[in-house]
Amino acid sequence: MFFPYRFDPRFTMIWRPLGARKGVDGVTLTDETFTATFGRARLETPIANVTGAHSTHDYQWWKAVGMRLSFADDGLTFGTSTHGGVCVHFAERVPRVIGFKDHSAITVTVDDLDGLVAAIEARTAG
Repeated sequence: MFFPYRFDPRFTMIWRPLGARKGVDGVTLTDETFTATFGRARLETPIANVTGAHSTHDYQWWKAVGMRLSFADDGLTFGTSTHGGVCVHFAERVPRVIGFKDHSAITVTVDDLDGLVAAIEARTAG
């Protein structure tokens, strides 16, 4: 299953230089893997490493758009809009994409927040 990002054209000057492309980048789930792409950046981990996901809303653009690290923890964001995102948690940290630490979570601003959460829950239940 592919969940594309919601690209807000107001923030093109932030996500375009990073190589993110509408219709190409987003989250892909299979029975074996979770993969998130953002231009040249890629985070992939076995679906067995995903412990859960939840949606969040009402982002401020300067905290949500672009490829960034959380100030609170080692989380990573692939952000293209402020409408909301899905925070996906990992049992074992995944190799760092940016920064100096491996990541225990990623937030992705996919268009279908509820759909991605449901798909992750279906694959990690049990």
